[in-house]
Amino acid sequence: MKKKRNKIILILLSVITITLPAQEIWTLEKCIERAVKKNISIKQTELDLKIIKENKKTAISRFIPNINLGGSHSWNVGLNQNITTGVLENMTTSSASINANIGLDLFTGLQNIQQLYKANLNVLASQYQLDDMKEDISLMVANAYLQILFNKENLTVQESQLEIANKELFIAQERLNTGVIPKGDVIEIEAKVANMEQNVLIAENNYRISRIALAQLLLIPDYENFEIAEERYDLPNNEILNQDINSIYNIALSNRNDIKLAQTNLKIAKKDLAIAKSTLLPQVSGFYSFNSRVLFDEQNSFIDQLDANAGEIFGIQISIPIFNQMSVQTNIKQNKLNIKKAEYAIKQMELDLENTILQAYTDAKGSLKTYEAAEKTLSARKLAYEYARERFDNGAMNTFNFLQAQQRYESAQSELIRTKYDYIFKLNVLKFYFATPNFMNKDSS
Repeated sequence: MKKKRNKIILILLSVITITLPAQEIWTLEKCIERAVKKNISIKQTELDLKIIKENKKTAISRFIPNINLGGSHSWNVGLNQNITTGVLENMTTSSASINANIGLDLFTGLQNIQQLYKANLNVLASQYQLDDMKEDISLMVANAYLQILFNKENLTVQESQLEIANKELFIAQERLNTGVIPKGDVIEIEAKVANMEQNVLIAENNYRISRIALAQLLLIPDYENFEIAEERYDLPNNEILNQDINSIYNIALSNRNDIKLAQTNLKIAKKDLAIAKSTLLPQVSGFYSFNSRVLFDEQNSFIDQLDANAGEIFGIQISIPIFNQMSVQTNIKQNKLNIKKAEYAIKQMELDLENTILQAYTDAKGSLKTYEAAEKTLSARKLAYEYARERFDNGAMNTFNFLQAQQRYESAQSELIRTKYDYIFKLNVLKFYFATPNFMNKDSS
């Protein structure tokens, strides 16, 4: 009976294993894709773009004639003149009328053309704004993703250090039992282990918090089960640091969407000025109107009546602005000021971009030097630790000095990880402004 029950349990466990869905693993590419797709601000900007594209259709419609068709049917009840006898009689008569009107702007002072140009610029500006927002979100996601990788790697190092400390504690207790070292030395190592356990807990918490932060950025509700892919980001190619900073700035100037947006806004301001000036020019429009009527009590046929009662009106209408209470001139002056503001906005943005790139360039070079220094420090601390370990094992070094050497080695390990990811992120920020596609470099492990 017991064997049968165990067999059933094994079968159930196998079924559960098979039916449980595999946990989704998130790569950086998937994270960026979801962030761009789910971000509320991006969705709003996408709607703005659609609205602006619809507004463009309004500008196009100004080049199309306005055509209106109309008709009516009426009944006249009471005293009416008989159309046959001419005698007034109580009777009901009915009639119908139709009309058609066509209007077309022939010349509007180039307003329609300028409005269409402006509509195209509005679409372009909205697209630049959307692309710029997507780039910013991508960089935020990349930063959050790197933070997870840093915390994960740091956790691995802390766990490894704890494992080594526990082994040292075991050895120390064995040596205490044989009378090689005093009780105080074991207590020192126990304190060391306790401190390492605390470091592991802190590292675990930091790792968990960074995963939650990215999951929330991606609008993933089940952040407790959120896991990123097992990816290793080695040091990226630093050829960009060999570039002249002016070259980096010039490339960024021609490729950054925020700069393109500012330049497009200047063009829009100039179009607004052109539209305002066009209102000073004469407006010419053409029109055509057709109308006819039919009496249903008439003996003549429907077609004959339409032809007999038909009337047409056509002509050209000219409007010349003489005095408009200074509204046009005021509008022109305002648009000239808006152009100046747009020009200043571009200059300020160019200065900000130059400062940002200079800062990013300096930060990237500084972080590389810091990382290289951390590598040398770790190499030296490792040799010092190995030497101290040998002396400690031989009884030539006391526990305090040995633990000091070990602590310095562990700190050097943690510092190398920190400087590594700091350099990766800062270099990729520089590549981001350099408009480098796939600015994140990785090697899958």
